Amino acid sequence: MTALVDVTGRLRKMPAEAGDPVSYTIRVGDTLIPLNEMVGYTLQFDFDGVIRCINCDRKTNKSFSQGYCYPCFRKLAACDSCIMSPEKCHYHEGTCREPEWGETHCMIEHVVYLANSSGLKVGITRGSQVPTRWIDQGAVDAIPMVRVATRQLAGFVEVACKKYVADRTNWRAMLKGDVPELDLVEERRRMLELVADDLSELRAAHGENSIRAVDEDGVALRYPVEVWPRTVKTHNLDKSPSADGVLQGIKGQYLILDTGVINIRKYTGYEVRFRVFPNH
Repeated sequence: MTALVDVTGRLRKMPAEAGDPVSYTIRVGDTLIPLNEMVGYTLQFDFDGVIRCINCDRKTNKSFSQGYCYPCFRKLAACDSCIMSPEKCHYHEGTCREPEWGETHCMIEHVVYLANSSGLKVGITRGSQVPTRWIDQGAVDAIPMVRVATRQLAGFVEVACKKYVADRTNWRAMLKGDVPELDLVEERRRMLELVADDLSELRAAHGENSIRAVDEDGVALRYPVEVWPRTVKTHNLDKSPSADGVLQGIKGQYLILDTGVINIRKYTGYEVRFRVFPNH
C-alpha cells in the first residue's frame, strides 16, 4: 500500500494551537504534518535506534529530560532540578548554570493556574506559554489564579496550594476522557482563600506587587478524539522499535491509536521513519 506521508527525521514535541478542536501538527525532522486530518488513518513509526541531542546534535544512547544527551543534561539551565521544583531556584545566589537563560526564562512574569485535566490541579507556566502549557497537559479547562514576578515566586505559591490540591495529572484518566466537571471560577476563589496567609507572607518578603490575584476568564479546550480508549496501553519504542495503529485521537502530547497510545514528547530526539496510510 502506498503511504500518503513517508518522512524520516527526529521527532520533536508536537506544536499545537487552541481551536475547536485543538489543532495539532507532528514534526519529523524539518517536516511539519497536520495531524487532525489524519484521524482515522493508520500511522506507523519505525525507530532506527539513533537518538540525537536536541541541543548539541550529539548521538546518545539514552535521552535525558526529554531530548538531551547526558553532558547537556548536566550543563544546561533548562535541565536543572529547579525547573521541576521552581521554589529551589538559585539564580539569586549567583549559581545559575546559564544566567542569561535564567533572565529570559525565570526572572519574568509567570502564571499560577488551576486546570482540570484528570481532576483539579495547580500548575505554573510563563505568561507566554498560555494556553500551550494547558494543551500539553490535556486540560479541558484552565484558569489563571495569580500572576507573579518570577518563576521562583510561582513555585512558592504552588507549594502553598499543594497542601490542598494535586500538582500532577493522572495521564491515564486524562486519556480515557474521564474528567469530572468543575467550576474553576469557584475553585479559584476557594483556593485564594485557603492560601491567603501564605500570599500575604510572600508579598511581605518580595514586595506587594510581586503577586497579583487576577480575575481573568478561563479557557475551555476540546481535543480531536473520536474514540476514547477503555484501557490505556502504551507503545514503547525503546522495547519495540515499530509502532502502528489507526489514529483515533490526539490529546496532550499523546497520539491515541487503536493499538495503544504513544507519548510523542517522550521520544523527542529519536530518529524515526513516519508513515501515514489510508484505511481503505
